Amino acid sequence: MNKISNGKLAAIIIAVAIIADQALKIWVKTHFYYGEELEITSWFKLLFIENNGMAFGMELGSKFFLTWFRIIAVCAFMYYLYRIRRRTDLQRGYVVCVALITAGALGNVIDCIFYGVAFNAPPFPGVAQLFPPDGCYGTLFNGRVVDMLYFPLASWDWPAWMPVVGGEHFVFFQPIFNVADACLSVSVVVLILFYSGNLAHIEDGTKGDGAPKENE
Repeated sequence: MNKISNGKLAAIIIAVAIIADQALKIWVKTHFYYGEELEITSWFKLLFIENNGMAFGMELGSKFFLTWFRIIAVCAFMYYLYRIRRRTDLQRGYVVCVALITAGALGNVIDCIFYGVAFNAPPFPGVAQLFPPDGCYGTLFNGRVVDMLYFPLASWDWPAWMPVVGGEHFVFFQPIFNVADACLSVSVVVLILFYSGNLAHIEDGTKGDGAPKENE
């Protein structure tokens, strides 16, 4: 039986990741009021927040710039996946990582482009409606990214004698993120640690054993 091609593998991964990301975001946004928390375990919670910035709630630069940067990045990764769709020399894990990076970027692009014209902004503590009859909270390309995954793995109070942080309460790990953020961040780390060697073969057009790649 023929092995599934890189292109089909990437398409499946992107589709599954996007569906999972958007399904969880829409469910949280339409069932949680802003700031509501659901404890799954003591170290894993769903906590609904939104942000205008990049992964893990960071905000760098303007909203317009960030949105178009994401769109350009998604297009670049899509084109790259198209170029390697028939390559047989690349490790499957490498293709999976690139597909997950693409899905992660695309997942947050969807929020930025469409959520402003898909949801309303109910008064606290109400929950949002999808395509409300009375109008939405923003405009096209002005949506906010939905985050909800929160892993407070440990917490403690710093001793009072410590400089700067003495007496303060500290929580590890504090960032709140979504499925798209997780896909992008984890796959980048795995790609760098285990599959960076594949990048050299893209530039020189050879397989790992020095043989030429398949025709595209």
